[in-house]
Amino acid sequence: MPFSILAIVLGGLAAALVGFSKTGVPGAGIPAVALMAEAFRENTRLSVGAILPILLLGDVFAIAYWRRHAQWRRILELAPYVAVGMVPGYLVLWKADGDTLRTLIGCLILALLLLHLARRQLGLNRLPDRWWITAFAGVLAGFGTAMGNAAGPIMSIYLLSKGLDKEEFLGTAAWFFFLVNFSKLPFFPLVGALTTDTLRFDLYLIPGLVLGAVTGAAIAKRMPQYVFDALVLLLAGIAALHLIFH
Repeated sequence: MPFSILAIVLGGLAAALVGFSKTGVPGAGIPAVALMAEAFRENTRLSVGAILPILLLGDVFAIAYWRRHAQWRRILELAPYVAVGMVPGYLVLWKADGDTLRTLIGCLILALLLLHLARRQLGLNRLPDRWWITAFAGVLAGFGTAMGNAAGPIMSIYLLSKGLDKEEFLGTAAWFFFLVNFSKLPFFPLVGALTTDTLRFDLYLIPGLVLGAVTGAAIAKRMPQYVFDALVLLLAGIAALHLIFH
């Protein structure tokens, strides 16, 4: 399968954004999904598979920078619910046109964001540790990540709501998404999303990923906490609107 120069450029930009988001500003990689879809305009399913190895490599960079700050309690409490949510997500990726369901995910992310902002206005700094809140976030994240690598905004809002600081947020997200993305490797080839052609395409994108990851880590270390929180929420909102109106 030949790759055009435009496809490689779009993929390289997507990889740079993934690297930047993994080590610096979570949510900055949301446009990467759209860029990769443009690189594979004739087969959107392949774009979902092509970005998976890039996400995994980005997770490795994030772990290298922030692994010591991970809050494993948050990861372990989410894990069973994420697994439950991934099952219908794979079915949608395999069988259905996901436009309606992407819109639904966007609406749910937007609702979570508005709830988070309202909670902060009322002075309630954290969501209560209720199992159903964790279950809702986990199932939604599992569904979104299996269907189209769309769990980032959901997890961003959830982790912020738990009061994690910048380093804890990045460390926890790094391990969480590495484990989730790694678990998808056996299933994506079965639904025709990951092929030898997409893996060859990914080789061209590694320099962009490295550049983005190094830049993101340098910026995150210097970024004030309030700026970090504001950017995460802003990008989650943009992601939700993109899913709704795309």
